[in-house]
Amino acid sequence: MLLTRTGNTFPPPVMEARRWLENVKHPADRPLLNVSQAAPVDPPPQPMLEAISGIVLNDAEAHLYGPVLGLPDLREAVAADWSKAYGGAVGAAQVAITSGCNQAFAAAIATLCSEGDNVILPTPYYFNHAMWLDMSGVETVPLPAGPGLIPDAQDAAKLINDRTRAIAIVSPNNPGGVEYPAETLSAFRDLARARGIALIVDETYRDFDSRSGAPHDLFVDPDWDDTLIQLYSFSKAYRLTGHRVGAIVASEARLAEVEKFLDTVAICPNQIGQRAALWGMRNLGDWLAGERLEILDRRAAIGDHFGQMDSAGWQLLGCGAYFAYARHPFDVSSADLAPQLVRDASVLMLPGTMFRPSADLRGGQEFRIAFANIDRSGIAELFKRLARFTP
Repeated sequence: MLLTRTGNTFPPPVMEARRWLENVKHPADRPLLNVSQAAPVDPPPQPMLEAISGIVLNDAEAHLYGPVLGLPDLREAVAADWSKAYGGAVGAAQVAITSGCNQAFAAAIATLCSEGDNVILPTPYYFNHAMWLDMSGVETVPLPAGPGLIPDAQDAAKLINDRTRAIAIVSPNNPGGVEYPAETLSAFRDLARARGIALIVDETYRDFDSRSGAPHDLFVDPDWDDTLIQLYSFSKAYRLTGHRVGAIVASEARLAEVEKFLDTVAICPNQIGQRAALWGMRNLGDWLAGERLEILDRRAAIGDHFGQMDSAGWQLLGCGAYFAYARHPFDVSSADLAPQLVRDASVLMLPGTMFRPSADLRGGQEFRIAFANIDRSGIAELFKRLARFTP
Protein backbone atom coordinates (compact mmCIF):
# COMPACT_ATOMS: atom_id res chain seq x y z
CA MET A 1 0.00 0.00 0.00
CA LEU A 2 1.36 3.37 -0.99
CA LEU A 3 1.68 5.95 1.76
CA THR A 4 0.42 9.49 1.38
CA ARG A 5 2.77 12.43 1.88
CA THR A 6 1.60 12.85 5.47
CA GLY A 7 1.68 9.09 5.97
CA ASN A 8 5.41 9.17 5.28
CA THR A 9 6.17 10.92 8.54
CA PHE A 10 5.50 10.68 12.27
CA PRO A 11 2.82 12.46 14.37
CA PRO A 12 3.62 15.98 15.64
CA PRO A 13 5.68 15.40 18.83
CA VAL A 14 4.32 18.35 20.82
CA MET A 15 0.73 17.26 20.13
CA GLU A 16 1.59 13.72 21.17
CA ALA A 17 3.12 14.98 24.41
CA ARG A 18 0.04 17.04 25.23
CA ARG A 19 -2.04 13.88 25.11
CA TRP A 20 0.01 12.51 28.02
CA LEU A 21 -1.65 15.17 30.18
CA GLU A 22 -5.15 13.84 29.59
CA ASN A 23 -6.85 12.53 32.74
CA VAL A 24 -3.77 13.23 34.88
CA LYS A 25 -4.39 15.21 38.07
CA HIS A 26 -1.42 16.85 39.75
CA PRO A 27 -1.26 17.29 43.53
CA ALA A 28 -1.77 20.84 44.79
CA ASP A 29 1.77 20.89 46.17
CA ARG A 30 3.24 19.56 42.88
CA PRO A 31 1.91 21.62 39.97
CA LEU A 32 2.84 20.64 36.44
CA LEU A 33 6.23 21.82 35.18
CA ASN A 34 5.85 22.04 31.40
CA VAL A 35 9.27 22.08 29.74
CA SER A 36 8.11 20.48 26.51
CA GLN A 37 7.82 23.37 24.05
CA ALA A 38 10.14 26.19 23.04
CA ALA A 39 7.52 28.89 22.67
CA PRO A 40 6.79 31.88 24.91
CA VAL A 41 3.58 31.40 26.86
CA ASP A 42 3.18 35.08 27.74
CA PRO A 43 1.56 37.60 25.37
CA PRO A 44 3.61 40.40 23.81
CA PRO A 45 4.57 43.26 26.13
CA GLN A 46 1.88 45.84 26.84
CA PRO A 47 3.29 48.56 24.53
CA MET A 48 3.23 46.10 21.63
CA LEU A 49 -0.32 45.04 22.47
CA GLU A 50 -1.35 48.67 22.33
CA ALA A 51 0.46 49.08 19.01
CA ILE A 52 -1.32 46.00 17.63
CA SER A 53 -4.64 47.45 18.75
CA GLY A 54 -3.86 50.60 16.82
CA ILE A 55 -2.95 48.57 13.75
CA VAL A 56 -6.20 46.63 13.92
CA LEU A 57 -8.31 49.75 14.32
CA ASN A 58 -6.51 52.25 12.12
CA ASP A 59 -4.57 50.48 9.36
CA ALA A 60 -7.08 49.29 6.76
CA GLU A 61 -4.37 47.60 4.64
CA ALA A 62 -3.50 45.31 7.56
CA HIS A 63 -6.71 43.41 6.82
CA LEU A 64 -6.04 42.88 3.10
CA TYR A 65 -3.74 40.70 1.01
CA GLY A 66 -0.23 42.10 0.86
CA PRO A 67 2.94 41.37 -1.12
CA VAL A 68 3.76 37.67 -1.28
CA LEU A 69 7.34 38.19 -0.11
CA GLY A 70 6.28 40.44 2.73
CA LEU A 71 5.86 44.02 3.86
CA PRO A 72 8.52 46.15 2.11
CA ASP A 73 9.28 48.18 5.25
CA LEU A 74 9.84 45.01 7.27
CA ARG A 75 12.10 43.52 4.61
CA GLU A 76 14.13 46.72 4.60
CA ALA A 77 14.34 46.75 8.39
CA VAL A 78 15.59 43.16 8.49
CA ALA A 79 18.17 43.89 5.80
CA ALA A 80 19.47 46.95 7.63
CA ASP A 81 19.54 45.22 11.02
CA TRP A 82 21.24 42.09 9.67
CA SER A 83 23.85 44.14 7.79
CA LYS A 84 24.74 45.94 10.99
CA ALA A 85 24.60 42.93 13.29
CA TYR A 86 26.62 40.57 11.08
CA GLY A 87 28.97 43.13 9.57
CA GLY A 88 28.04 42.23 6.01
CA ALA A 89 25.80 43.42 3.21
CA VAL A 90 22.18 42.21 3.06
CA GLY A 91 19.71 43.94 0.76
CA ALA A 92 15.95 44.13 1.15
CA ALA A 93 15.58 42.13 -2.08
CA GLN A 94 17.44 39.29 -0.34
CA VAL A 95 14.83 39.11 2.46
CA ALA A 96 11.41 37.50 2.36
CA ILE A 97 8.89 37.36 5.18
CA THR A 98 7.18 34.03 5.82
CA SER A 99 4.36 32.64 7.95
CA GLY A 100 6.75 31.52 10.66
CA CYS A 101 10.19 29.94 10.45
CA ASN A 102 8.82 26.46 9.71
CA GLN A 103 7.35 27.85 6.49
CA ALA A 104 10.69 29.44 5.69
CA PHE A 105 12.31 25.99 5.90
CA ALA A 106 9.56 24.43 3.82
CA ALA A 107 9.96 27.12 1.17
CA ALA A 108 13.73 26.68 1.06
CA ILE A 109 13.42 22.92 0.61
CA ALA A 110 10.80 23.38 -2.12
CA THR A 111 13.28 25.48 -4.11
CA LEU A 112 16.13 23.01 -3.62
CA CYS A 113 14.82 19.47 -3.79
CA SER A 114 13.02 17.03 -6.02
CA GLU A 115 11.67 13.58 -5.22
CA GLY A 116 14.48 11.29 -4.06
CA ASP A 117 16.96 14.04 -3.22
CA ASN A 118 18.48 14.23 0.25
CA VAL A 119 19.36 16.80 2.91
CA ILE A 120 21.87 16.33 5.71
CA LEU A 121 20.60 17.08 9.23
CA PRO A 122 22.86 16.93 12.29
CA THR A 123 21.38 14.72 14.99
CA PRO A 124 19.73 15.23 17.35
CA TYR A 125 17.63 17.27 14.91
CA TYR A 126 14.63 19.61 15.04
CA PHE A 127 11.77 17.21 14.37
CA ASN A 128 9.74 19.54 12.12
CA HIS A 129 12.67 19.70 9.70
CA ALA A 130 12.68 15.91 9.42
CA MET A 131 8.89 15.85 9.09
CA TRP A 132 8.90 18.29 6.18
CA LEU A 133 11.61 16.34 4.38
CA ASP A 134 9.57 13.17 4.83
CA MET A 135 6.46 14.82 3.41
CA SER A 136 8.46 16.23 0.49
CA GLY A 137 9.79 12.85 -0.61
CA VAL A 138 13.29 13.96 0.45
CA GLU A 139 15.60 11.65 2.36
CA THR A 140 16.96 12.83 5.69
CA VAL A 141 20.62 11.92 6.00
CA PRO A 142 21.55 12.00 9.71
CA LEU A 143 24.89 13.51 10.70
CA PRO A 144 25.66 12.48 14.30
CA ALA A 145 26.92 15.47 16.27
CA GLY A 146 30.30 15.14 17.92
CA PRO A 147 31.51 16.17 21.39
CA GLY A 148 29.46 18.98 22.87
CA LEU A 149 26.74 18.24 20.28
CA ILE A 150 28.76 20.12 17.63
CA PRO A 151 28.66 18.56 14.15
CA ASP A 152 31.81 18.30 12.05
CA ALA A 153 31.97 19.37 8.41
CA GLN A 154 34.52 16.65 7.64
CA ASP A 155 32.00 14.05 8.80
CA ALA A 156 29.35 15.70 6.64
CA ALA A 157 31.61 15.56 3.59
CA LYS A 158 31.54 11.75 3.74
CA LEU A 159 27.73 11.76 3.49
CA ILE A 160 27.35 13.94 0.40
CA ASN A 161 26.38 12.20 -2.83
CA ASP A 162 24.92 13.22 -6.17
CA ARG A 163 21.44 13.54 -4.63
CA THR A 164 22.45 15.82 -1.77
CA ARG A 165 20.99 19.30 -2.10
CA ALA A 166 21.67 20.95 1.26
CA ILE A 167 22.99 20.75 4.79
CA ALA A 168 20.56 22.25 7.32
CA ILE A 169 21.80 23.30 10.76
CA VAL A 170 20.26 25.16 13.69
CA SER A 171 22.31 27.51 15.88
CA PRO A 172 21.73 28.16 18.74
CA ASN A 173 20.60 24.59 18.45
CA ASN A 174 17.20 23.03 18.87
CA PRO A 175 17.12 20.60 20.65
CA GLY A 176 20.65 20.73 22.05
CA GLY A 177 20.87 24.41 22.95
CA VAL A 178 24.52 24.63 21.93
CA GLU A 179 25.89 27.62 20.04
CA TYR A 180 27.93 26.52 17.05
CA PRO A 181 31.37 28.17 16.89
CA ALA A 182 31.89 30.60 14.02
CA GLU A 183 34.58 28.33 12.59
CA THR A 184 32.11 25.43 12.49
CA LEU A 185 29.67 27.47 10.42
CA SER A 186 32.46 28.65 8.12
CA ALA A 187 33.62 25.08 7.60
CA PHE A 188 30.10 24.00 6.64
CA ARG A 189 29.80 26.99 4.29
CA ASP A 190 33.09 26.12 2.61
CA LEU A 191 32.07 22.48 2.24
CA ALA A 192 28.66 23.36 0.82
CA ARG A 193 30.15 25.82 -1.66
CA ALA A 194 32.82 23.37 -2.79
CA ARG A 195 30.24 20.65 -3.39
CA GLY A 196 27.66 22.91 -5.03
CA ILE A 197 24.93 22.52 -2.42
CA ALA A 198 23.14 24.95 -0.11
CA LEU A 199 23.83 25.63 3.55
CA ILE A 200 20.60 26.33 5.45
CA VAL A 201 21.22 28.01 8.81
CA ASP A 202 18.17 28.30 11.07
CA GLU A 203 18.84 31.11 13.56
CA THR A 204 15.45 31.17 15.25
CA TYR A 205 17.15 31.71 18.62
CA ARG A 206 19.77 34.24 17.54
CA ASP A 207 18.37 36.91 19.88
CA PHE A 208 19.29 34.72 22.88
CA ASP A 209 22.86 33.83 21.91
CA SER A 210 25.16 34.32 24.90
CA ARG A 211 28.02 35.68 22.82
CA SER A 212 28.56 39.37 22.26
CA GLY A 213 28.86 40.58 18.69
CA ALA A 214 28.15 38.57 15.56
CA PRO A 215 27.99 34.80 16.13
CA HIS A 216 29.54 34.16 12.70
CA ASP A 217 30.92 36.00 9.68
CA LEU A 218 28.95 34.25 6.93
CA PHE A 219 27.38 37.51 5.73
CA VAL A 220 30.77 39.24 5.52
CA ASP A 221 31.50 37.08 2.48
CA PRO A 222 30.45 39.25 -0.52
CA ASP A 223 29.21 36.11 -2.28
CA TRP A 224 27.30 34.74 0.70
CA ASP A 225 24.07 34.26 -1.21
CA ASP A 226 25.52 31.72 -3.64
CA THR A 227 25.43 29.16 -0.79
CA LEU A 228 23.80 30.49 2.37
CA ILE A 229 20.07 30.42 3.15
CA GLN A 230 19.32 31.86 6.58
CA LEU A 231 16.04 31.36 8.45
CA TYR A 232 14.65 33.43 11.32
CA SER A 233 11.58 33.73 13.56
CA PHE A 234 10.07 36.82 15.15
CA SER A 235 8.02 34.58 17.44
CA LYS A 236 10.63 34.14 20.15
CA ALA A 237 11.88 37.72 20.11
CA TYR A 238 8.53 39.48 20.50
CA ARG A 239 6.21 36.68 21.73
CA LEU A 240 4.37 36.67 18.40
CA THR A 241 3.97 32.91 18.09
CA GLY A 242 0.28 33.07 17.18
CA HIS A 243 0.87 35.70 14.51
CA ARG A 244 3.24 33.47 12.52
CA VAL A 245 5.99 35.77 11.28
CA GLY A 246 9.37 34.48 10.12
CA ALA A 247 11.97 35.33 7.51
CA ILE A 248 14.21 33.76 4.91
CA VAL A 249 17.37 35.51 3.75
CA ALA A 250 18.79 34.28 0.45
CA SER A 251 19.66 35.32 -3.08
CA GLU A 252 17.17 37.25 -5.18
CA ALA A 253 17.02 34.32 -7.59
CA ARG A 254 16.21 31.94 -4.74
CA LEU A 255 13.48 34.25 -3.44
CA ALA A 256 11.89 34.39 -6.88
CA GLU A 257 11.38 30.64 -6.50
CA VAL A 258 10.30 31.04 -2.87
CA GLU A 259 7.60 33.45 -4.08
CA LYS A 260 5.99 30.67 -6.11
CA PHE A 261 5.77 28.47 -3.05
CA LEU A 262 4.47 31.15 -0.70
CA ASP A 263 1.87 32.40 -3.15
CA THR A 264 0.30 28.97 -3.44
CA VAL A 265 0.44 28.17 0.29
CA ALA A 266 -0.52 31.36 2.13
CA ILE A 267 -0.63 34.14 -0.51
CA CYS A 268 0.99 36.53 1.96
CA PRO A 269 2.31 36.50 5.53
CA ASN A 270 0.08 37.65 8.37
CA GLN A 271 -0.38 41.37 7.81
CA ILE A 272 -0.99 42.33 11.44
CA GLY A 273 1.88 40.18 12.63
CA GLN A 274 4.27 41.75 10.11
CA ARG A 275 3.38 45.23 11.29
CA ALA A 276 3.80 44.14 14.90
CA ALA A 277 7.23 42.69 14.14
CA LEU A 278 8.25 45.93 12.43
CA TRP A 279 7.03 47.95 15.40
CA GLY A 280 9.02 45.67 17.67
CA MET A 281 12.21 46.13 15.66
CA ARG A 282 11.79 49.89 15.88
CA ASN A 283 10.74 50.18 19.51
CA LEU A 284 11.61 47.15 21.63
CA GLY A 285 15.39 46.96 21.43
CA ASP A 286 15.93 47.61 25.14
CA TRP A 287 13.07 45.31 26.11
CA LEU A 288 14.47 42.48 23.97
CA ALA A 289 17.91 42.98 25.51
CA GLY A 290 16.30 42.48 28.91
CA GLU A 291 14.56 39.31 27.71
CA ARG A 292 17.90 37.97 26.52
CA LEU A 293 19.47 38.60 29.92
CA GLU A 294 16.62 36.76 31.61
CA ILE A 295 17.09 33.74 29.35
CA LEU A 296 20.84 33.82 29.99
CA ASP A 297 20.14 33.87 33.73
CA ARG A 298 17.92 30.81 33.38
CA ARG A 299 20.67 29.13 31.41
CA ALA A 300 23.05 29.91 34.28
CA ALA A 301 20.51 28.41 36.68
CA ILE A 302 20.75 25.13 34.78
CA GLY A 303 24.45 25.03 35.61
CA ASP A 304 23.87 26.13 39.19
CA HIS A 305 21.37 23.37 39.94
CA PHE A 306 22.43 20.47 37.72
CA GLY A 307 24.86 19.13 40.33
CA GLN A 308 22.13 17.14 42.06
CA MET A 309 21.34 15.60 38.68
CA ASP A 310 24.99 14.56 38.23
CA SER A 311 24.89 12.70 41.51
CA ALA A 312 21.69 10.97 40.39
CA GLY A 313 23.41 9.77 37.21
CA TRP A 314 22.13 12.31 34.72
CA GLN A 315 24.52 14.00 32.26
CA LEU A 316 24.14 17.45 30.71
CA LEU A 317 25.00 17.20 27.02
CA GLY A 318 24.21 20.74 25.90
CA CYS A 319 22.67 23.98 27.13
CA GLY A 320 21.85 27.38 25.68
CA ALA A 321 19.13 29.64 24.29
CA TYR A 322 15.85 27.92 25.22
CA PHE A 323 17.14 24.39 25.77
CA ALA A 324 19.10 21.94 27.85
CA TYR A 325 19.70 18.44 26.52
CA ALA A 326 20.42 15.64 28.97
CA ARG A 327 21.14 11.93 29.18
CA HIS A 328 19.22 9.96 31.81
CA PRO A 329 20.68 7.02 33.81
CA PHE A 330 17.84 4.49 33.52
CA ASP A 331 17.63 1.24 31.60
CA VAL A 332 14.31 2.36 30.13
CA SER A 333 13.67 4.33 26.94
CA SER A 334 12.92 8.01 27.36
CA ALA A 335 9.84 7.39 25.19
CA ASP A 336 8.42 5.26 28.01
CA LEU A 337 9.77 7.44 30.80
CA ALA A 338 8.23 10.68 29.48
CA PRO A 339 4.56 9.77 30.14
CA GLN A 340 5.57 8.30 33.51
CA LEU A 341 7.26 11.57 34.47
CA VAL A 342 3.96 13.34 33.83
CA ARG A 343 2.09 10.99 36.15
CA ASP A 344 4.70 10.51 38.89
CA ALA A 345 6.65 13.78 38.91
CA SER A 346 4.32 16.28 37.17
CA VAL A 347 7.02 17.03 34.62
CA LEU A 348 6.30 17.24 30.88
CA MET A 349 9.35 17.13 28.64
CA LEU A 350 10.13 15.55 25.31
CA PRO A 351 12.11 12.32 24.94
CA GLY A 352 15.19 12.19 22.76
CA THR A 353 13.46 9.63 20.56
CA MET A 354 11.58 12.56 19.04
CA PHE A 355 14.83 14.17 17.90
CA ARG A 356 16.57 11.23 16.23
CA PRO A 357 15.70 8.65 13.55
CA SER A 358 13.98 5.60 15.02
CA ALA A 359 17.04 3.46 14.29
CA ASP A 360 19.26 5.70 16.43
CA LEU A 361 18.97 4.17 19.90
CA ARG A 362 20.74 7.07 21.58
CA GLY A 363 17.44 8.95 21.65
CA GLY A 364 16.15 6.50 24.22
CA GLN A 365 18.72 7.80 26.70
CA GLU A 366 18.00 11.51 26.16
CA PHE A 367 15.57 14.28 27.04
CA ARG A 368 15.15 17.86 25.86
CA ILE A 369 14.38 20.43 28.56
CA ALA A 370 12.82 23.64 27.17
CA PHE A 371 13.46 26.00 30.07
CA ALA A 372 12.42 29.37 28.64
CA ASN A 373 9.09 29.35 30.44
CA ILE A 374 10.27 28.44 33.93
CA ASP A 375 12.27 30.79 36.16
CA ARG A 376 15.16 30.04 38.49
CA SER A 377 12.93 28.63 41.21
CA GLY A 378 11.12 26.48 38.65
CA ILE A 379 14.44 25.14 37.36
CA ALA A 380 15.52 24.29 40.90
CA GLU A 381 12.24 22.46 41.51
CA LEU A 382 12.49 20.64 38.17
CA PHE A 383 15.88 19.21 39.02
CA LYS A 384 14.76 18.23 42.52
CA ARG A 385 11.95 16.19 41.01
CA LEU A 386 14.15 14.61 38.33
CA ALA A 387 16.91 13.77 40.83
CA ARG A 388 14.36 11.95 43.03
CA PHE A 389 12.63 10.18 40.15
CA THR A 390 13.04 6.45 39.61
CA PRO A 391 11.05 4.41 37.07
